[in-house]
Amino acid sequence: MHQSKDSRLEWWKCCSIYQIYPRSFQDSNGDGVGDLSGLLARVDYLAWLGVGAVWLSPVYRSPMADFGYDISDYADIDPLFGTVADFDRLVEALHQREIRLILDVVPNHTSDRHSWFVESRSSRGNPRRDWYVWADPGPEGGPPNNWLSRFGGSAWEWDERTGQYYYHAFLREQPDLNWHNPEVRNAFTDVLRFWLGRGVDGFRVDASAVLAEDPLLRDDPPNPDFDRQTPPPERFKRIFTDARPETMRYIEELRAAVDEFPNRVLLGEVQGGTDRIGQFYDGERPRFHLPLNFLLLDAEWNPASLTGAIDQYINAIPDTGWPVWILGSHDKPRIATRVGLKQARIAAMLLFTLPGTPIFYAGDEIGMPDAEIPPEEARDPFEILVPGYGLNRDPERAPMRWDDSDKAGFTVGEPWLPIGEDVKDRNVASQRGDSQSLLTLYRQLIALRQREPALLIGQYLPLRSQGDVLLFERCSHGNCLLIGLNISDASQTVSLRSGGVLRLNTHVDRIDEPIASKLVLRANEGVVLAFPPP
Repeated sequence: MHQSKDSRLEWWKCCSIYQIYPRSFQDSNGDGVGDLSGLLARVDYLAWLGVGAVWLSPVYRSPMADFGYDISDYADIDPLFGTVADFDRLVEALHQREIRLILDVVPNHTSDRHSWFVESRSSRGNPRRDWYVWADPGPEGGPPNNWLSRFGGSAWEWDERTGQYYYHAFLREQPDLNWHNPEVRNAFTDVLRFWLGRGVDGFRVDASAVLAEDPLLRDDPPNPDFDRQTPPPERFKRIFTDARPETMRYIEELRAAVDEFPNRVLLGEVQGGTDRIGQFYDGERPRFHLPLNFLLLDAEWNPASLTGAIDQYINAIPDTGWPVWILGSHDKPRIATRVGLKQARIAAMLLFTLPGTPIFYAGDEIGMPDAEIPPEEARDPFEILVPGYGLNRDPERAPMRWDDSDKAGFTVGEPWLPIGEDVKDRNVASQRGDSQSLLTLYRQLIALRQREPALLIGQYLPLRSQGDVLLFERCSHGNCLLIGLNISDASQTVSLRSGGVLRLNTHVDRIDEPIASKLVLRANEGVVLAFPPP
C-alpha cells in the first residue's frame, strides 16, 4: 500500500483519502445515477491521481428516503448501485492498485423498512421491541418530551398499532436504534465484521455522537442563541441526545470489533467542534483513529481565523491522537464556491501540508462549484422539510464532470441532479492535460506529501502571519519546509530566515526556483519552500 519512508506509520496516516458520493460519481447504465460499475470504470483515474484510500458513502439496500442513509439491509447492496458481487470486484480492483476502501456505516438508525424495525413495531411483546427507542405519550398526551428532529418537527412518531411513540433524530422513516440494548450493539458489530471479512479496510461512522439518548427522556433546554435566522430544529440545545457519556463506550465497542482485523481504520463523524474532539480519540479503550474535523470548511477565510482554528484544533487533540483535515464533503458547500476558484488552490496546498491525514471530496480536485438547484427541484429532505435556511445539500452533490460533453461524461441518461455551470473548464479531461491546472496541482501535492518526510511526520511549527500571508513550517530531522499562503488578491512580500528552493507553488509554474531572503508571492499564490539543512 501507499507507505512513507517511515514504514512504522499506519497506512491511514500516509495516504490521502478521497470521498466518493456514489450517486454522483459515474453512471454505467444510463439511469442517471452513479453506481459501482461506474466507479469500477474510474479506478485507474484514482490511481493516477495518487489517492491511497476511497471513502464511499452508503451503497446498502435502502428505500432512499435520505439517499442511502436510511438502510433496510446492512448486508446487501442496493440494486440501484449494483450487487454484492460488483462490490467485491470493486474492492479487488482498488486493492490491485494499492488503494484502500473505507465504507460509510450508519449505526444510529435504520430505515423503517428494515426487518429489525418491522419486527419491533409489530407488537410490544416482540423480542426486538427494545431494539428501538419507544415511549408512552407525555403526561398531557402527545410526544414524550420536546426533542426535535434535525429534519424539522417533533423527533417522536406515533405508532397507532402499539400505542407508543418511536424516536427518530432524523426522518420519521429513520427510527433510532436503542444503543443501550447490548443485543443491538452485538448485532451492529456483526455488521462491521461482515464487511471487514469482504476486504473493507475501515469505516466512517455516520452521526456517531448521537448514538445514545438520555434514558430519563428529559426535555432539552432552550437554545439561548436561537433567533429568526436559526433553523427551527435548533430551537433547543441538544443536551440529552448528543455526545452522551455512554456514546463513548459504544464507540469503544465498534473500535474493538474493527481491531479484530489487522490494519483497519475507524473514522467518525462527530459534533461539537474542538471542545469535544479530544474525547473521541482514546479513553479507557481506543475509540476513533480519526474523528473528522471540518475546521477548514467552517473557519472564516483569512490568515488570523485560519491560524487560530488550526492552533485550537491541534491543541485539542491528545498527544497520542493523529490530526485529520477535510476540505469537502457531501454535506458541506464546495470549497471552490466558498472561497473562489483562485483561493481553492490555496486551500488545496493548506490541506496537504498541514500535519495529519488529508481528506477531499470528489470534484474538489477540478474546482467543481455548487450547482444551482431551484427550490422547486430540490431533492434533499433538509431543503424540502426545513426550507429557506440554506440547508440544501443538493448543490454539492451534483454529478462529477469527466469531460465537457452535454452530460459531462457522467451519464448518457438524465442525471439525477443538474450538472451545473462552468463544465467546459472544470472537468477532468480538460485539466488532465494542462500542466498548470488545479487537477495537476492536486496530483503534485499528493505526490509531494508522499515523498516528503517533513510533510508526513514532521513537526508543525506555526509562524506569525505577515500581512495576508499564512505561514508555518514542517520539519523532520533537520529538513524544513516553509509553507506560505497568500490569502489575498494582492502581491505580498515575506521575509525569510534564510534562502531556500521552491518545491511547488499553487500556480504550478515555479519549481526548483532559488529564493533569497525575500519571497514575493503573487496574488492568490501559495508556495512550499525547502530550506537546506544547517
